[in-house]
Amino acid sequence: GAMFLGTDSPEPLGDYFAGPNHVLPTGGTAKFYSVLNVETFMKKTSIIAYTNKALLEAADDIIAMAEAEGLRAHANAIRKRQG
Repeated sequence: GAMFLGTDSPEPLGDYFAGPNHVLPTGGTAKFYSVLNVETFMKKTSIIAYTNKALLEAADDIIAMAEAEGLRAHANAIRKRQG
């Protein structure tokens, strides 16, 4: 999971640019993980907190990636923050 702090850290930022993967494993990929251990029962969370300036610097790249995947709402979430 990931936590997006503030209005300048929208979810598409985490999807396309910020780095940490906030998506759980799918398609059977969980079977490639290590054996059961204490970390299996611990929750790991990434925290994403961008400033308005940092988001605006990344905005065009995020919009391009969102549009390439056909996710207009993700692109629009960034456009709205561009002003």
